Amino acid sequence: MLKTILIVLLPLLLLFSYGWDNSLLTSRSNIRRSGTGVLEKMIASSGDVTMDLDLTRIGGEARGARAGRLGFTLERDAFFTVLVYNGELRGALPSSMNLVANGEAAVGGKFGASYRQLMIENLPWGGQYEYAVRDAKTGYVFFYIEGQTLEYDAAQRALSIGSGRLLLSNEFATDLGRAGDAGSPVGTVSIAAMMRPIEITEYVDGQVVADRLPASASPETGQVPGPDVVVGDLSGLAQFGSSSGTQVGLAVGTDSCNFGTIDLNWFANPTNDHPVIPQNLYRMSGGPNNDRTFEQIGQSSVKHAFTALTNNICNLGCNFVGGSHLGSGCSDPYGASLNAGPSLGSRAWINPFTGSYPRGDDPVSPNNNHTGHVHTGPSHRILTEIGDLATNQNAGATYYAEAQYVTPHEYAWCQQNPGQCNMYNNVSYRRYNVTGTGSPFSFSPAAATVRQAAAITAWPGATVVQVKPDPANDGVGFIAYKATNPSPGVWHYEYAIYNQNLDRAISSFGVPMGSGVTISNAGFHAPPQHPGWALDGTAGNAGYSSTPWTQTEAGGMMSWASETFAQNANANAVRWGSMYNIRFDSNSPPANVNATLGFLKSGSPISVQVQGPVAAANAPISVGGRVTNQAGVGIGRAYVALTAQGGVTRYALTNGFGFYNFENVTPGTQYVVSVTAKRYTFQGQNITPGGSLSNVNFVAQ
Repeated sequence: MLKTILIVLLPLLLLFSYGWDNSLLTSRSNIRRSGTGVLEKMIASSGDVTMDLDLTRIGGEARGARAGRLGFTLERDAFFTVLVYNGELRGALPSSMNLVANGEAAVGGKFGASYRQLMIENLPWGGQYEYAVRDAKTGYVFFYIEGQTLEYDAAQRALSIGSGRLLLSNEFATDLGRAGDAGSPVGTVSIAAMMRPIEITEYVDGQVVADRLPASASPETGQVPGPDVVVGDLSGLAQFGSSSGTQVGLAVGTDSCNFGTIDLNWFANPTNDHPVIPQNLYRMSGGPNNDRTFEQIGQSSVKHAFTALTNNICNLGCNFVGGSHLGSGCSDPYGASLNAGPSLGSRAWINPFTGSYPRGDDPVSPNNNHTGHVHTGPSHRILTEIGDLATNQNAGATYYAEAQYVTPHEYAWCQQNPGQCNMYNNVSYRRYNVTGTGSPFSFSPAAATVRQAAAITAWPGATVVQVKPDPANDGVGFIAYKATNPSPGVWHYEYAIYNQNLDRAISSFGVPMGSGVTISNAGFHAPPQHPGWALDGTAGNAGYSSTPWTQTEAGGMMSWASETFAQNANANAVRWGSMYNIRFDSNSPPANVNATLGFLKSGSPISVQVQGPVAAANAPISVGGRVTNQAGVGIGRAYVALTAQGGVTRYALTNGFGFYNFENVTPGTQYVVSVTAKRYTFQGQNITPGGSLSNVNFVAQ
């Protein structure tokens, strides 16, 4: 009953608590005074954004020009929400729209790196600014917007936001080396968006007489055949209860959405045909950009879902089926306090691919029985070490909450309808900021929820490889890796092993080592494990082991492994919904190698292509340089030829500043490098590189 009351009140709380001016705060009294009206909650279904920027002030130039016009298309059905009453624009709710870049832009620096992942966010009412331009993945603020004009055409449902001044944020101005320029204008922005209603409420004499959730305008909103539960949004990450020793317990709210065309089974316990919800926490830190490592630092037990509601959070158009089913297009929210338990179930009972688990009233294996043990603050919640959160110990770190829905209905439907298998997209994540040097901690969202993607995909510069060892019978995992060169002659290798829904679990990881390769500073990281409790599904109710993996070298392979299943059924393997890390330094540069991944319960080891250290004599290198005229000005669109012995030639085209580069060059081989450009002649060069070269330069004669 409490959940239902809260959900009924939620739209009113949002409506009368936020906006860009006081008109939203008085909407309720206006409705009562006017007696009759129609209130529409609308999102941006399509549109365009134009930014006119002084590029020289933000880290780049477009072909020598000071000003540059950047064009973007709005992501379809962007979650940018406004309220319209009787055809009159009343304001916006805190929300955002992702931007899709139209073509390339010659913008360098930090803004150039984020150019293809920008978003415009409507900020909560009461702050200094109404809008911000952010990096959608990292949450970094580039600009604030002020002075904009607003026009709404009710007949066309068209919203125009024009002449907004783009002001440098404090953090961007500081990173540009001009902290004193924070708040100064560097350009303008305009937005033209077509809106569509997602909720229509009709009032007569101040009373609600009809409340409709319109269906989606077209199948392009993303619905798929079959049932498909997705984490539509994460919210309210918080600490619950007091700390216990060195650990705290967290929880995050989840809004589920059925992206499928079939109503999804949602039968509450004691039945075993409803979704379960695990939650995770990750930290990215280290290195000059605080992105060297991406580690899981917390994991929870699972929430067993109950009583589906009929919200429209994902704007799909709910069919109003609820209760024992989550209707097609419908949404069901669970606040962080609900996901905090305490009556959460063990992950050990659940096959994450089939979604199967015992009934709640099974006398031998109940799915969330809590008799026989005492709860502390961290019990069953996202179990996290205080030291992994304390801001004075993790300067510059960023944090990501992740949640997943696992349900038996999707697998059962897949078996009956091959090709309609929706068990792989049930994970979403969101970036959060952390405040506090000790318990209790507080958290605030730093970016929008990224739907249908695991948190590991937020790791910048990493390559993420999907692993499907047995597609017909088990789920997916991912290997993410990054090789960096922190100092001359030293390469650092980071590997993250993420198991999304593989029941077999991952128990070993091996990287081939070429002749002459040495490694140092090897490390292993895993999140803390929950202690065992009576009837938790682990062997002997002992909980999973926390024993670090053992490092061995044999047959040209450096390997890390947990105990085998025969040695310990509770071995510290990468179970479903968790991620472990392997890292080391080496004297050898990276190249493509075949790593070996082994499994705990079943299945033979498989090979996965990653980058690893190889003998320097065999590792490919790069050759590059710059082509200029006699005045030192770069010559663009010049052809550079790299010709090996035997006459095999490769070509590269210089960029607008005259730079070129060849990758995957074989060292120890003689090459002739030559340049061709209109109106210029150049003297060729003979090289036999033993390592990468970046100074094979040419000056026109």
